Amino acid sequence: MASLACFVGLDYSDERVQVCLLDAQGKQLDNQCCGNDWQEIVRSVERHGRVAEAAIESCTGAANLAEELATRAGWSIHLAHPGYVQRMKQTPDKTDYQDAHLLADLVRVGYLPRVWLAPASVRDLRQLVRYRQQLVEQRRATKLRVRALLREHRCRPSMAVNPWTKAWRSWVESIAIGSLGRWVMDRHLLELQRLAKAIQEVEERLAQATADDAVVQRLRSQAGVGPVTAWVLRAEIGRFERFHTGKQLARFCGLSPRNASSGSRQADAGLINAASSMLRSVLIEVAHRLPRQDVRWAKFRGRLREGGKKGSVIAAAIANRWVRWLYHQMQTVAVA
Repeated sequence: MASLACFVGLDYSDERVQVCLLDAQGKQLDNQCCGNDWQEIVRSVERHGRVAEAAIESCTGAANLAEELATRAGWSIHLAHPGYVQRMKQTPDKTDYQDAHLLADLVRVGYLPRVWLAPASVRDLRQLVRYRQQLVEQRRATKLRVRALLREHRCRPSMAVNPWTKAWRSWVESIAIGSLGRWVMDRHLLELQRLAKAIQEVEERLAQATADDAVVQRLRSQAGVGPVTAWVLRAEIGRFERFHTGKQLARFCGLSPRNASSGSRQADAGLINAASSMLRSVLIEVAHRLPRQDVRWAKFRGRLREGGKKGSVIAAAIANRWVRWLYHQMQTVAVA
């Protein structure tokens, strides 16, 4: 029995994991609930045979369990795209039992919609990059509250004072907006100081964590790419060679237009939505910087402007082409 090759589907949750086993002909050998522990899962499977391949839906915590099963148990395990798996179901009902069986069957027939299993170092970097983004969003929200409070009291600085400079802050601290309004404003200003310090600490930690990273160093050498852009690209993309073409990478980044053709009608419907918003944002920012630093992109922007394209469309087009070009530039980078 131990030599029988079986295919395993794992439906993950925080407390338990539904484990389904199928043989090569699709016969169900077992479908039971186990604790969220790799050793317990391995014991339940080894009673029936050896694992040929296994699949688990990509969700919070699933990558960690998959890595344990791959490194400690030696399983050949793949992450599955939950959206595509959901579309492949032939019933509107949802149970852990059915989901585990579907994953096992998909990996058995070789039709599993796979997702890249990022190594622990990349997953850790993602956590740090996304934490920085959360702090940046908190700072943006606090700044909006400050501006709203100033508008409510009809306070405007002189034209010579730019917002968020030291001179502007001195002006904010000196204006009369009532005792309660002043108390609220001071709390917002203190919050901005705290967030600025926290963001600086995160960026210092990111710089230390990527000091010897060959991918980040290569990204930093590209025109228009600063440290934040390099960190985000490294964290969200991971390894460039996992994509087959530059077009595939651009689509992953959410920079490809969505086709909306039907019959003889040929049209686009804007950029695809299935992408990391943070990744797409930094790439659009790169697209705005490139024409100021590179003649090639300046000429490309000029041609699109002459064709009547809007600024947002031009930025997306530049980002799309630049990412495809970057894909080829990053193929020679050795990744440990």
